[in-house]
Amino acid sequence: MALTPTPWHTIGPFFPRSFFREGDNDLTRGTALGQRVLIRGRVLEQGGGPCVNAVLEAWQADAAGRFGHALDPCAEAADPGFLGWGRAWTDAEGQYAFHTVMPGGYVDPAGPRAPHVNLTVLGSGIMGRLVTTIFFPGQAANAADPVLCSLPPALRARLVAAPDGIENGIPAFRFDLLLHGPPEAETPFFED
Repeated sequence: MALTPTPWHTIGPFFPRSFFREGDNDLTRGTALGQRVLIRGRVLEQGGGPCVNAVLEAWQADAAGRFGHALDPCAEAADPGFLGWGRAWTDAEGQYAFHTVMPGGYVDPAGPRAPHVNLTVLGSGIMGRLVTTIFFPGQAANAADPVLCSLPPALRARLVAAPDGIENGIPAFRFDLLLHGPPEAETPFFED
């Protein structure tokens, strides 16, 4: 007997507020080495409305370009005060924020990687997780990063965060995400 595939469903029911703890969006926990930075922005649905109750997970290298993970050959030298991973939740306006350090670049099998933060987005109405990458302005390594260079030139600027002032002495960067919209405005997402 042939089986009929079932249709896709959006993920949910969604995460309760108790799924998050104070400080989950702080990758530094106050002891990490390197230049502190704040990444903030909004997650927007088609038409520009806020994506409320979306979950964002960020992961990145420490300030020296190392991951505290067994697959990193330099894991033993990774900053023990840096978590490398954090979680944020969008509010009623679709806003989120991460407290972290400016990541270091590193070399992987694809080539030299520019400083970047990887970001996953989960939310109501999304069929699965969305994955993108945040790059930083003014980084010479952006010109050769294999992930950034895999995109058509017109899309690359959408993955570079914008300077957003200084907050409590910490440089802030703005990275808004448009989940679905016109091709010239939508955030590029990658298959994972």
